[in-house]
Amino acid sequence: MADFDGKRVLVTGAAGALGGAVVAHFASRGGTIALVDVSAIDSPHRSFVCDLSDAAACVAMADAVADQLGGIDVLANIAGGFAMGEEVHRTTAATWDLMMGINAGTLLNAVAAVVPHLLQAGGGKVVNIGAAAGLRGAARMGAYGAAKSAVIRLTESMAAELRERRVNVNCVLPTIIDTPRNRRDMPSADHGKWVSVDSLAEVVGFLSSDAARDIHGAAIPVSGLS
Repeated sequence: MADFDGKRVLVTGAAGALGGAVVAHFASRGGTIALVDVSAIDSPHRSFVCDLSDAAACVAMADAVADQLGGIDVLANIAGGFAMGEEVHRTTAATWDLMMGINAGTLLNAVAAVVPHLLQAGGGKVVNIGAAAGLRGAARMGAYGAAKSAVIRLTESMAAELRERRVNVNCVLPTIIDTPRNRRDMPSADHGKWVSVDSLAEVVGFLSSDAARDIHGAAIPVSGLS
């Protein structure tokens, strides 16, 4: 399969378990990949160091990616994170700012930097990582759920703004992803019911492909058996 021959793909959060699977998916299908993370990545693909909480750094990074790849066609916004928090009435500013910053804040900085390049290329794809927790609140997950709900709403708003300019914006909503960290944090859970990173990467790949050209503002549940 060579769905992404000639496509220039920027993957944020590329050093993580899901980011690595997404990179492998695009690479196996002919894409030219730019890996973006807060620290350098040893990879045969082009690697760019960027603190996604820094808006100016994101603009400089996106410009460098576009210069080296000759443009950008796909933004796979994999960067984000999870932490259990306090009860809502005890939520600290630190917890709130952390969850909103690494999930919604990094998304805003990434799309502000990359979308102009997609428009310059005549269109493209943006895929964001939401979460099932963004659909319904859960105990001690108020800040995280609010941040992932913001990702969904931002995705829908971007889709409404950009669809007429040939940019598709969608997101995926996984439940628990089968990563080494989650296995360490939940050793007694049934890991076979979780969403595999390869399975989730395939959904990200589909939404980034021409097959998804008529899909705008979707929030796709990816739940495995959990």
